[in-house]
Amino acid sequence: MKLGLKFGLDTLSKENLQFAQQMGVTHIVVHSPRLGNEGVLDYFELLRMKKFIDSFGLELCAIENLPGDHMHPITHATPARDAQLAKVCTSIENMGKIGIPILGYYFSLAGVSGHWRTYESGGGRGGAGLKSFDYSLVQDAPPIVDEPVSVAEMWERLAYFLEWVVPVAENAGVKLAAHQDDPPAETLFSTGRLLTNHDAMQRLIDLVPSPSNGLEFCQGTVAEMGPDETIAAVRRFAAQGKIFYVHFRNVRGGFPKFDEVFIDEGDVDMIAALKAYRDAGYDGVITPDHTPRVIGDEPYGHRGRAFALGYIRAGMQALELLD
Repeated sequence: MKLGLKFGLDTLSKENLQFAQQMGVTHIVVHSPRLGNEGVLDYFELLRMKKFIDSFGLELCAIENLPGDHMHPITHATPARDAQLAKVCTSIENMGKIGIPILGYYFSLAGVSGHWRTYESGGGRGGAGLKSFDYSLVQDAPPIVDEPVSVAEMWERLAYFLEWVVPVAENAGVKLAAHQDDPPAETLFSTGRLLTNHDAMQRLIDLVPSPSNGLEFCQGTVAEMGPDETIAAVRRFAAQGKIFYVHFRNVRGGFPKFDEVFIDEGDVDMIAALKAYRDAGYDGVITPDHTPRVIGDEPYGHRGRAFALGYIRAGMQALELLD
């Protein structure tokens, strides 16, 4: 297994890539890229980014989360959907030409975790700032769409998307990695949510069978579905070769109310999880996900991420010694 780290364009700097080197990271995920003038991920911008990361002896292994305006006509099924799907396909083809092997994405109208968390000052170990979620605070919130969108409608839209893009991705040598709905509520702001349980994740895989159709396995979100079943989910999807890369995060509690805690203190045995990945044949990238805000940290969260990276790296090395 390989140790990875995520950066946005605003944090993809020489200093942060040097930090990644110092932490023993080998693979980089870049999230929330910009679109070029043609409304696609620009070939030359992707190439420049890859060469910049290469210059530090690191590998750009994934692009994560297409810009919202790139996906909006698709997830909302507007009349511009087909034209926008063609642009997404061009983005995928540009990634393939450069040798960026994975595109992580989410298929949701309400987005993922960062939109629905708040810091709770002093709520964590030693006063660390935690991100928390309580469904009771948002279950009656106003809708974000003009008309409610059902889960069934969202499955139809996802199938349409996959039928378009999976053959293109397969031909380009790019894997499409779907992020689970975080939080895993079946509805949020009057919109249906899809990847809220293990069987739904399997349904996505089976919709368009392909080596290019699989999961961005956000272990924290999977734990929110039920911490006691997390390791079983690791085994289930890793054994199929459908985990394309991993967000490694621990939680305390589960939906409808949970906290994102330090990697070593949540409800999931994270060393047992690492062992489950390895035993099921997973040899891909594992990145820390959200981390608690620790005292004296910078906006990127270097201290919190360093703790998580050290924990993951030590766990990987310990498993190697036990072989």
